[in-house]
Amino acid sequence: MNRLLQFLKVLLKKLNLFKVTVYIYSIITFKFISISGINYFFQALKLYIFNDLITKFPIHFIRLFYLKKIIGVKIGGSCFIHMGVRFEGNIELGNNTVIGRNCILKGDIIIKNNVSITAETYIFTSSHIVNNPDFYCFYKNVIIEDYAWIGARATILPGVRIGKGAVLGATSTATKDIPDYAIFAGIPAKQIGVRSTELNYKLEYSPFFQ
Repeated sequence: MNRLLQFLKVLLKKLNLFKVTVYIYSIITFKFISISGINYFFQALKLYIFNDLITKFPIHFIRLFYLKKIIGVKIGGSCFIHMGVRFEGNIELGNNTVIGRNCILKGDIIIKNNVSITAETYIFTSSHIVNNPDFYCFYKNVIIEDYAWIGARATILPGVRIGKGAVLGATSTATKDIPDYAIFAGIPAKQIGVRSTELNYKLEYSPFFQ
């Protein structure tokens, strides 16, 4: 590769095209870096404005409007997102879902209908490969199905699917998929029970100043 580059350099110099080539390359590179850098800056700014300012504002309509119209989060009807929730990534919420105060949603996450996620839950979709010499990252989506109930301060690791009607107990850590209607708890979470399969409730939760 080095010999090929050296040959091209000599050839371009003989053709009096070397300086022109370097100039054009520098312009293209500068524009690419500038455009991508500007886009990244403004995306980070939009997230900062929500996660550190607007999320603390005690009027739900304003928080919801910013998430949907400015950041572009897909949010279904009759959802409620408490104060203090942090968003980062491609996140989708179904209908009648409630996200508790100070939850963190980070990555590619799909949360379906009538899901209750209690306060200070942490859901993320990326981490590091522990034995990789270069500390490489990996990314795996998280999916939370209809009627799932996540207890306070729970953690859901990358790649986990929380089944329909499943329960993850408070302060528990889900390291693997939880089957439909199963009740899991502990660190790591293990099955401790089974939930009714006849769930048909609709979460309609909209308190003031929350």
